[in-house]
Amino acid sequence: MRKIFALAISVALLLACVSGAYAYTIRIYSNSNSSERVTWLKAAAKRAGFEISLDDSTVYKGDTSAIQLANENKDGDVIFGLNEVRWSQLVNGAYENISVLEWTPSWADKVGDYKYPGKAYGIVIQNILMLYRKDDLGTKGKELHFKHWADLVDCGFKWYRQGRVGGTTNMNINNAMLYAFTDPKSPAGGISIEGWKTLWKYCANGVFTGDSYGFEALNRGDVQVSTFYSSSLYGNIDAAADSSKNPLKGTLKPENWALVDIEDGTYYIAEYIGVLDNPNRSPEETEHVKKFAEWFGSAEVQREWSEEFDSYPCNSDAVDEVPPIYSLKNCALTKVAGTDMTYAEYVGAHSSQWTNIMTNLGFYWSDNSNAPTEPDWNNLDWSTLTQKQAK
Repeated sequence: MRKIFALAISVALLLACVSGAYAYTIRIYSNSNSSERVTWLKAAAKRAGFEISLDDSTVYKGDTSAIQLANENKDGDVIFGLNEVRWSQLVNGAYENISVLEWTPSWADKVGDYKYPGKAYGIVIQNILMLYRKDDLGTKGKELHFKHWADLVDCGFKWYRQGRVGGTTNMNINNAMLYAFTDPKSPAGGISIEGWKTLWKYCANGVFTGDSYGFEALNRGDVQVSTFYSSSLYGNIDAAADSSKNPLKGTLKPENWALVDIEDGTYYIAEYIGVLDNPNRSPEETEHVKKFAEWFGSAEVQREWSEEFDSYPCNSDAVDEVPPIYSLKNCALTKVAGTDMTYAEYVGAHSSQWTNIMTNLGFYWSDNSNAPTEPDWNNLDWSTLTQKQAK
C-alpha cells in the first residue's frame, strides 16, 4: 500500500510539474489574424501543448495596429506576420516598449535570405504580381516584357489601378512601381520627381472599378493588365468561372493569361516570427515561448498552415515544388545604389514620407471624372509634402 501511495504522489507531482510548465499563456500579436487563422492556430497549439492568446481581426487589423498594440500593451511574448518594413523597424529599435530576444531556431538555415539572424525568421512569403490576358479580351497573343514595373504606364493596354493609398497590398504595389526611381538625394522622400510623375500617370490613366486589387476586373476582361497578390491567385483562378463569363483559365499552367516578364523582378514580403523580450516572464516561461516559436516555424506546421490558408512557406522543407509565381526575382532584397540598405529597408526608411506625399497630393481618387488637377511638379514644397497633414 505504501508503494502504491508513494507512486501516486510521484505521479501527482509529475503532473503538477508538467501542468505548471504549460500553464503559461503565450500572448501573441499578429496581423495574420483572421478568425479562421486564430481558431486554427489556437487548436493546433493546444494539441502541441501550448496555450496561446491571440486577438482576431475584429479586435485589431493590419500590421500597423498589431505592432502598435504590442508596443502599447507591453505584454507580448511572440509577434509574427508583419513584413520587412515593420521588422526592420522592430529589429533596429524603432519602438519604445518592444524588442526581440536573441533566438535561433533549428530551422534557421531553411529560410534562405528571409531572416534577421539571431532575431527573426521567415514564416511565409508573398509577392506582388502583374498579370495580363493573352486572349481576344487581352493582348491578342502579344507577350509583355518590361524592364521596370513602371513601364506599365506606356504599355499601350488598359490596366487596373488601385483605389486608395493605405493597405499592405496597395503599399507593395507602390513599392514595385517606385523601385526604378530611388534617389537617396531626392527631397521627395528619396524618390526622383520622375517617379512621382509616373505614379500619377498610373493613377490618371488606369481603370478603377472598386474591385479588390484588380483580379475580378481582369477576370471579366474589363482590362488587359492588372496586379494582384500571390497568396490568393491560384485559388481565385480555380474559382474564376464563378464570377465571369470569360474567366481566366489554367492555374499552374496558364491558358489565357500570363505573368508580365519584368526584368527588375517583383517586390516580395516575408512574414517573420520573433520572440519578444518580456521582463515579466521567468526564464522557464521564456524557454516555453521559444519552444512555441520553434514549433510554429517548423516544416510540419508550416506545411499544414500553408495548405490550410493558401500561403507559401519560407521553410524549404515544407515545400515539395516551387510554383512559378514564387520563382520570380526579388527586388526587395537588392541593395539600393548609394546606400547600405536593401530596397525593403529603404522602403521602411521612407514609407511614411511616401504615404504623406500621396495623401497630400491626392493620389488614388476613386472617381476619374472627379480627378484632382495634376501637380505642378516643378514648384512643389517637398519638405511640407513629406509631412503628415495637419488636422
